[in-house]
Amino acid sequence: MSTPRPVLVVDFGAQYAQLIARRVREAKVYSEIVPHTMSVAEMLAKNPAAIVLSGGPASVYAPDAPRIDAGMFDAGVPVFGICYGFQAMAQALGGTVAKTGNREYGGTPLHTRPEAGVLLRDLPDDLPVWMSHGDCVTEAPAGFTVTAESAGAPVAAFEDLAGRRAGVQFHPEVGHTAHGQEMLTRFLYDIAGIEPTWTSENIIDEQVARIREQVGDKEVICGLSGGVDSAVAAALVHKAVGDQLTCVFVDHGLLRAGEAEQVEKDYVAATGIKLKVVDAQERFLGALAGVTDPEQKRKIIGREFIRVFEAAAREIAAHGDVEFLVQGTLYPDVVESGGGAGTANIKSHHNVGGLPEDLKFALVEPLRTLFKDEVRTLGLQLGLPEAMVWRHPFPGPGLAIRIIGAVDEERLAVLRKADLIARQELSAAGLDRGVWQFPVVLLADVRSVGVQGDGRSYGHPVVLRPVSSEDAMTADWSRLPYEVIARISTRITNEVAEVNRVVLDVTSKPPGTIEWE
Repeated sequence: MSTPRPVLVVDFGAQYAQLIARRVREAKVYSEIVPHTMSVAEMLAKNPAAIVLSGGPASVYAPDAPRIDAGMFDAGVPVFGICYGFQAMAQALGGTVAKTGNREYGGTPLHTRPEAGVLLRDLPDDLPVWMSHGDCVTEAPAGFTVTAESAGAPVAAFEDLAGRRAGVQFHPEVGHTAHGQEMLTRFLYDIAGIEPTWTSENIIDEQVARIREQVGDKEVICGLSGGVDSAVAAALVHKAVGDQLTCVFVDHGLLRAGEAEQVEKDYVAATGIKLKVVDAQERFLGALAGVTDPEQKRKIIGREFIRVFEAAAREIAAHGDVEFLVQGTLYPDVVESGGGAGTANIKSHHNVGGLPEDLKFALVEPLRTLFKDEVRTLGLQLGLPEAMVWRHPFPGPGLAIRIIGAVDEERLAVLRKADLIARQELSAAGLDRGVWQFPVVLLADVRSVGVQGDGRSYGHPVVLRPVSSEDAMTADWSRLPYEVIARISTRITNEVAEVNRVVLDVTSKPPGTIEWE
């Protein structure tokens, strides 16, 4: 089976390029992100169903501003311009873009004209939209109908239905724009004429066929981490080739409460996958003894993981012809590493420290066209345990980098108890799926005075770090209800004897990071 014709999202440096691609996928239409430096000939070689021109930080008047080859509009491919892409499209087609000095940033009222066209038909006359521009289109190209305006943009939207082209000055992909997804969907369905066929069932069928074609009758191995990416990737490969796949789970002793059992029992019960478990807890704790520097912790864990995985891989290869390694690479990884035009890199956050090149396996990457939300949908479709599918992203080095100070069994036990309480209360409040990640950090080298019972205590603080994010590139702290935070704090200080203080981290990313180490 072949991948459906893509909608190409041309990235002009916008922070929202990935979000546009995701919104297209949410309309059940396949999308790919391409750089603005790609030639029109290369884009057309992908046989696109449509092209979306993203926003960007440049002015179309800047000498080094990205340009659009007018040949893009001669190929008969539907085109949708957004923000900078809207202005560049207007300029390339003979419209006028001016520096009016009327900047619009953030929430802005949009007034639809009587000729509302396809994108804005039957929507309210005045809509709140999200703007981010200094220049504006003052005259639409010939053949286009102006369908909306704002105080700072006399041409805020236009359409050329005969040419299957449209554009908007605002950002329909962000949640702040009312009816934004509806507008994007109308372009895809009603102007570009694309059928919504990008569904989880089709994705599974397509990937199973591809895996079978790639692997043939050879043996495959996969390193399971307990996270959703490797779990779904392995389940897809298992659906394709069955017992030709053997998974390796390296239990380094740095997982949260219940996660090792989830991999060893629940996942195997749900999938029937062959699993080789390597209990390496003593080895990892021995190597980490007395180490406090976070970078050194990461290096040690990466080194030990490689050695343990290599040994397990050699044992499996001794019993069969193992040629392939399953990797849970996602589409954002491909985009951020330059598009993945050549061989894929095994990224450290998937397999702890990365695997050495001399393992000599060809990669099987069934998720490399997918976003995280699509991967979760596939996981549910494949029958994986919900707790695994909805597991928050978790760092490869595990709890070792959520302990500020040296790592040992006692400190891990303290952090596991506190972390479990936080997760339980978040789930009980029905908030776990609205939070991207919820690190609980033990300040093991810090003690503070407290009062517990009738006496003074001298215990450790723990930090709660709930964050909300689309893709982890940026993040903000989650505004959890005070009563939920209070319940977590009360339970931790009551049930974890070594902890006498709970604090909340309210730092965004940037300037902070999601993890502390």
